[in-house]
Amino acid sequence: MRHGMILVFSIFVIVCCVGTSFAQKGPAQTVMEGCKKDLDTYCRNVTPGEERILACLYAYEDKLSGRCVYALYEAANQLERSVMALKYLANECEGDISSLCANTVPGEGRILKCLEKNEAKVSSRCKQAAKDVGLKGAKKDEKKSEKPAKKTMAPQKGVPAPTK
Repeated sequence: MRHGMILVFSIFVIVCCVGTSFAQKGPAQTVMEGCKKDLDTYCRNVTPGEERILACLYAYEDKLSGRCVYALYEAANQLERSVMALKYLANECEGDISSLCANTVPGEGRILKCLEKNEAKVSSRCKQAAKDVGLKGAKKDEKKSEKPAKKTMAPQKGVPAPTK
């Protein structure tokens, strides 16, 4: 069971490393905090990078604390929520991406920047999806007493940028 959890988390790390970020505390931070004692005990001499930390956790999976196991599950849940938000946004904005950003190379937030540049032409459906997943600029209905949203569709801290 733990093997599957670590596999899911490994996939998550790959996704995170290509530029997605998350709305609240990120999955990597969740694991680093929840597994701090385990990392200090079993993996302190492991050089970070290239998934070596995860390989270390995998090697000691039968000795991990309950807190660390919980952190790994929570990180997997965070990843799943982020992927779902990304899929929803991509589905709702598919037509806009096809028509407005057909010549944009996906990756590194370029599709999102294209949509931002063409915000006046972006469909209400896509704008609503952006609002639903928490992108800046999509929150046009804020109360006047609150600080107004920037007029951009750039991702807020921790929200994945749509890529196809």
